[in-house]
Amino acid sequence: MTSQLARPDIRAGLNYLKPTAERPYSYVCEPPAGTPWENCGYDLHETLIADARKASERPCLEREGFALWDAPTTVVDFLDEAAVQAVYYQEAIELALAATGARHAHVFDHLIRRREAGRSALSFGRSSSAGMAAANGRIHNDYTEASGRRRLALVIGDAHAAARVGRYGIVNIWRSIKGPVLDTPLAVCDARTVSAADLVESEVRYPRRTGEIYLAKHSQRHRWSYFPEMDRHEALVFKQYDSRLSGVARFTLHSAFDLPEIPPDAPLRESIELRCLVVHESEEQ
Repeated sequence: MTSQLARPDIRAGLNYLKPTAERPYSYVCEPPAGTPWENCGYDLHETLIADARKASERPCLEREGFALWDAPTTVVDFLDEAAVQAVYYQEAIELALAATGARHAHVFDHLIRRREAGRSALSFGRSSSAGMAAANGRIHNDYTEASGRRRLALVIGDAHAAARVGRYGIVNIWRSIKGPVLDTPLAVCDARTVSAADLVESEVRYPRRTGEIYLAKHSQRHRWSYFPEMDRHEALVFKQYDSRLSGVARFTLHSAFDLPEIPPDAPLRESIELRCLVVHESEEQ
C-alpha cells in the first residue's frame, strides 16, 4: 500500500524553450545526414510545483485543464499490445466519456515510456536503446490549433462526417503501469495561467510524417502542479485540444521532471499515455 500523504510543494527544474527566430523542430527518428536532431535549445528553470492533492479545490478538466481519476484497470501487462488494444482502449473510452461528458470517444494512439537507467538529463523522450520511449522532459502540448483541427478528420476517417461535428477535443490519459511513481512524475500547468503568446508552434519529425505541437516560452505567471506517488489505479486526464474557443481550458502544458530527492532504490518510472478524441455534439443534433 503506497503512502499518498500530501507532500510539501517542491521546487524542481522544468525545460522551457529558449528564445529562437527559427521554427523549432525535433526528430523522433534518425535525421538526414548533416541535419541536427533539433534546432532549438532549452533553459532549465527552477519552478515551484504544487502538490495537487493538497489543492483547496480539486483540479477540474474544464477549468485547470486536468483532473485525477480513481480508475482501476484490469490490464495486468501493459507490454501486451493485444491486451492494451482489446481491454485498455475500452476502459479509456469509458473514462474519457465520464471525464469530459462527451457523447463519443475514439482512442487513436498510445505510447509506453520508461525512465532511462541512470536517470540522465531529461530530453525530448526519444526511444532508448531498449526500444521503449524515454520520459519526455520538454514542456509541450501535443497539439496546436492547426494540428488539433486536422486530427478530427484523421480519426473520424470521413471528411463529410467530420464537417458535421460541433464541439470536440483531444484528451491525454496518463497512468503509471508499475507502481507508485517515485522518481520522474508528470507536471501539468494550470491552463488559466497560459496565454497564446507563451505557445510556440514546433515540428515533430517522424519517418513518414511531420506532426505539430506547442512548446512554451517561460512565464512567471505559469502555475504548475503534480500528483505525488501516482499509482496504477489512478489516471491523470488532461486537455490537449478543445475546439471551443472560450470559457474552457483548451491546452495543457506538461512535462516530466525529476524530483529533487530521488531514493537511490526508487524503481524507474514506467507509464502509458493514451490519446483520445472526444466528440461533444454534432451540428445536426
